[in-house]
Amino acid sequence: MSGVGPVEPGEGTRAWDTHEAEAVRPPGRTRARLAPLYARHRRAALALAAAAALLAGGGYLYATRPRQPPPPEPPYPAQVVQMAFLDGRPTPPGAPPRSFSFAVSLSVLSGPPVTVTRVTQPYAGLSLTETPRAPFGTKAGHTRKITITMHVTECGKVPKDAGLPFLEVTLRNTRAIQVQSFILGSRYAQHLSEAVQVACGNNSR
Repeated sequence: MSGVGPVEPGEGTRAWDTHEAEAVRPPGRTRARLAPLYARHRRAALALAAAAALLAGGGYLYATRPRQPPPPEPPYPAQVVQMAFLDGRPTPPGAPPRSFSFAVSLSVLSGPPVTVTRVTQPYAGLSLTETPRAPFGTKAGHTRKITITMHVTECGKVPKDAGLPFLEVTLRNTRAIQVQSFILGSRYAQHLSEAVQVACGNNSR
């Protein structure tokens, strides 16, 4: 009876062993090769994550920053201008007959400078000139003296006893252009009535 010895590797057994050895690598070597690659990718991923966090934080800070309120608009010129009657003035040389003059003050209380572009009055029988001639400007906190000279062009169209006479002044600043009527009070009404009576007399037309 023949004994059973160790089984000899058959044909092709060496080749199978060789491929198996190549296919199954020790885990230590695989990790050693992948470690540098993983480290590089990890650094890149961390850099991208940091950049994204920085951008997100900057966007959040920008979105939640305290908002400054817009600067207030300048006031309308008529809200900050005052005009007052001062007194009668001598008629300037060269003025036509039946002319008379008086002075008013124009004050700008606040805001940007205000420009007077026109001064008029409501009566058809009167014409008006001003000194200084419009347009002229006045800064906030300043008062300008204006001399008004009126000329009676037709006595029949001028009231002999004006109750509440006024001047119409066109004002302009960076906010708007406005026409403002300034009622200058009883002293101006009295001066106007007396000047018209002197200019026209009792029977003048």
